[in-house]
Amino acid sequence: MATMQECIASCLDCHSVCLETISHCLSKGGDHAECNHIRVLQDCAQVCITSADFMLRNSPLHPMICRICARVCEICGADCERLAEGDEQMRLCIETCRRCAESCAEMAEAERKAA
Repeated sequence: MATMQECIASCLDCHSVCLETISHCLSKGGDHAECNHIRVLQDCAQVCITSADFMLRNSPLHPMICRICARVCEICGADCERLAEGDEQMRLCIETCRRCAESCAEMAEAERKAA
């Protein structure tokens, strides 16, 4: 079970990796730079930083944001996997998104049970 501090760290890490992956994908061009893929990476980066913000403030709404964050991270990881083809940066993004999705899902579930 992830602690809140671990979940915050996962969210911040995923935010950073998604931003790095955007730059990587734009430089690669082709399918990597397609609008929908870049948008998914942007959405993931944004929801991750938002989720971390909510937890850092100890907002009572953080479980709701964590639940959304987990789903967006799942979508982003799957979209990166579609383009991975042995690309190290894409693999890093997949792994980071999956780790964050798991951590946020656990955080949302733990808080729901506590309520």
